[in-house]
Amino acid sequence: MEIAGLTDSAFVHTVIRKRPQDVHKGDCGRVLIVAGSKGMAGAAVFTAKSAIKCGSGLVKVCTRKKNFPILQISVPESICIRWGRTKKDLEQYDAIAVGPGMGAGRRTRKILKRILKEYQKTVVIDADGLNAVAGSRKLQKLVRETGARVIITPHIGEAKRLLGNSRLMGLTKLQIAASLRHYYGCIVIVKGAQTLVAVSEEEAYTNTTGNPGMATAGSGDALTGVIVSLAGQGLAPQDAARAGVFVHGMSGDLASEKLGEYGLTASDIADFVPFALKELTD
Repeated sequence: MEIAGLTDSAFVHTVIRKRPQDVHKGDCGRVLIVAGSKGMAGAAVFTAKSAIKCGSGLVKVCTRKKNFPILQISVPESICIRWGRTKKDLEQYDAIAVGPGMGAGRRTRKILKRILKEYQKTVVIDADGLNAVAGSRKLQKLVRETGARVIITPHIGEAKRLLGNSRLMGLTKLQIAASLRHYYGCIVIVKGAQTLVAVSEEEAYTNTTGNPGMATAGSGDALTGVIVSLAGQGLAPQDAARAGVFVHGMSGDLASEKLGEYGLTASDIADFVPFALKELTD
């Protein structure tokens, strides 16, 4: 695998454009976010808020019923739903994100298994979804079989678990991405400074946005929301991954210009997503 180039505004301009005057919400993507658990409602909030701010026409959040009031207050534009109500018709969604704040237990494994076996469009797996995959050979096999329509978003610690606690000391981010791509066969985003997006066995791209203030709780959840939103709006998985990372980083850059890097929060990043998109489309 080699670095094929940079993800910059010139690339993003080719996949994110101004909307036509006659667009309606049905054209803007219907996404499902499976996130949150007891004490972890915030992960669902950040993911849903970012997806809505990125332009999704409809966002449904599958989470624990106890989290419904928190979502209804924090992200009133989203719709809360139980897993039992939505699992029989997954194809109604244009993209699905699963994992933030869920815990890596039996419920998460069961949900991931059904999505990977039955759903035919883009799936973004993050956080506890990745930890569930790391602990289950059956899920690993399903990810490999599903292939290019899956996007995984590990930071270095999650990458280590996904590779079976292989020694990553001394490996470059490119080598880690290549190992993940070779084993799982999906699109790989290795998060961190100069986030790397591996779109094939041969090509990876370095992102050009972002700042140290984005090293904060919930930032990865916000990234997942942006990526699933773009995928739901019709971007190919590899384009949604690259453009999503860029928009997320640019949102953080705009937020840090206004607020500074210390104290930058995931909510701030989500709030600045519309400003990043406005600048890009203008």
